[in-house]
Amino acid sequence: MLFIFYLGFLSLKIKLPNVILYILLGIILADFVHESELLHFASEIGIVLLFFLLGLEFNVKRLGGIAKKIWPSGLLDVFLSLGVTTGIALLFNLDLFSSFLIGGLAYATSSSITAKLLDDRGRMANTETEFMLAILIFEDLVAPIVVAILFGVGTGESFTSSTFLLLVGKIIGLTVLAIVLGKTVFKRFEKFLDRIDDEDFKISLLVGIALAYGGLALYLGLSEVLGAFLAGMMLAEIGRIEKVEQTVFPVRDLMLPTFFIYFGTTIELGDGVPMVGLLAAVLIWSVIAKVLLGVLGGPMYGLSKRVSLRAGLSLCARGEFSVVIASVATGVIKVFSGIYILIAAFIGMFLFEQASAITNKVYGKPVKKKKNLKVPGN
Repeated sequence: MLFIFYLGFLSLKIKLPNVILYILLGIILADFVHESELLHFASEIGIVLLFFLLGLEFNVKRLGGIAKKIWPSGLLDVFLSLGVTTGIALLFNLDLFSSFLIGGLAYATSSSITAKLLDDRGRMANTETEFMLAILIFEDLVAPIVVAILFGVGTGESFTSSTFLLLVGKIIGLTVLAIVLGKTVFKRFEKFLDRIDDEDFKISLLVGIALAYGGLALYLGLSEVLGAFLAGMMLAEIGRIEKVEQTVFPVRDLMLPTFFIYFGTTIELGDGVPMVGLLAAVLIWSVIAKVLLGVLGGPMYGLSKRVSLRAGLSLCARGEFSVVIASVATGVIKVFSGIYILIAAFIGMFLFEQASAITNKVYGKPVKKKKNLKVPGN
C-alpha cells in the first residue's frame, strides 16, 4: 500500500501513467511476491470491481443498440489481430499451435489498462469511448473461446465442435441470466438500497454481488471480467446508478493497483530476447492492426475519420488476456510471450497518451465554433 501511494504520487510529478509504474514494481518484486495468494486475490477483486462499475454504464437497451453496431468491427478485429498475426508467425516457420498462441497474445486489447486510462484521463465522455468499450466487450466474449481452445489443445484434450458450442452456450446463458435478473430482481433494487443507512453493509452487498457473479463466470470456465461486467449491467437497470458507484469507487481504487503489480510479477523476462525478428514483426503489426481497426471499423460504427483514428491509437495496449494465454506456452515461446506483453503494454499506453496529439497532426487541430454575439444597436 505504501509503494502504491508513493508511485501514484510520483506519477503525478513526472506525468507518467501510474499503471506503468505499478507494472514495473511488480517486475522488481516478482521474486518476493510471485507466489503471494493475498496479492493475487486482491488483484482479482480490483479487476472485478473495475468491470462491475463499467457494466453499470450499459443497461440492456443500450447494450443491445451497441451490439447491433459493433459486430462488423468486431469481426474485422478478429481477422486483423488474431488471423493475420497467426499468419505472420506461420511465415516464421512456427507450428500451427504456437502460431495460434502468438495470434491470441496479439488479439485482445487490455481492457483493464484501457479502461483505467480512459477514467484517469477524463475521456469517458469522449465520442470514441462507446466504440472502444464495445470493442473491449466483443473481445472479452471472443478471448475466452480462444483461451479455451489453447487450453484444450495445450493439455492434450480433444477440443471438439460440441466443446465449442458448450462454451458459447455458457456465455449466452450467463448473459441471459443477467438480463432476466436485471429486469426482475434488481428492478426495485434502488428502493432497497435507500433503506440501508449503514455504508459498511452497503459495501458488503454491492461488492458481494460483483464477486459472486464474477465467480459464477469463473466456475463456468469463463472470464471473471465478463461476469463482473454482466453484474454491473444487472444493476444498471436501477434508476440512479451513482448510488452504487459512490459506494464501490473507494474499494476499487484501493484494490485495482494490485492487479497491475500482480500482472508485473507474471512477466518472465528469461535470458535474453528470443526470436527478435518475429517479436519486431508482431509488435509492429499489433499496432497497425488496432489503428486499422479504428480507421476502418470506426466509420462502420458511425464515427468520423478523426475520432476513428484517435480510437485506434487508444486500443493498442495488451494485458490480462495475453497473460492468461501466455500461461499455456512453454520454453522459448513463454519467454517470448512475456517480453511481448511487457513491450506491447508500454507501447499501447504511450500511444494512448499521444492519441490526441497524433490525430491533430494528421487532421489538424479541431476548430472551435464561435458563438455569434449580438451587439446592441446592430
